[in-house]
Amino acid sequence: MSNISLSDKELENLLCGKWRFNTDWEKIYIEFKDDMTYEQTRIQTFILSKPRELITGNKFTGVWHVDERTLCLMVKSIPKFIFNLDLPKLSKNDILNKVVSVGSSLLNEKYEIRKINNYEFSIKYNNELFIGTKIK
Repeated sequence: MSNISLSDKELENLLCGKWRFNTDWEKIYIEFKDDMTYEQTRIQTFILSKPRELITGNKFTGVWHVDERTLCLMVKSIPKFIFNLDLPKLSKNDILNKVVSVGSSLLNEKYEIRKINNYEFSIKYNNELFIGTKIK
């Protein structure tokens, strides 16, 4: 089913749930929740990319919405890892999460929704097409 005739609200309703995207270098699992938040897990499958996962972590959370058939993701928190320090003077808020949260409001990820139905979801990002499968 093409998304050309669907409204942004209808696209959001189709997106709710868990999706899996496989690329050459990683597996991405993302759950879009009804409260417009999401949880994303990125697992590196290319051995030379594994150190990046160890440094940055692999679980991200944030908020999402659809605007003019474009999926917008704004990261709000990133995984605990070596550079994500917790300082008591900052009320247990992570320094890097603050930086990511502020940066995310300026630089959110935007994906063009190409096709979506109850089982398959294809998006385009930086001239690359990604196809996702709904997980039950």
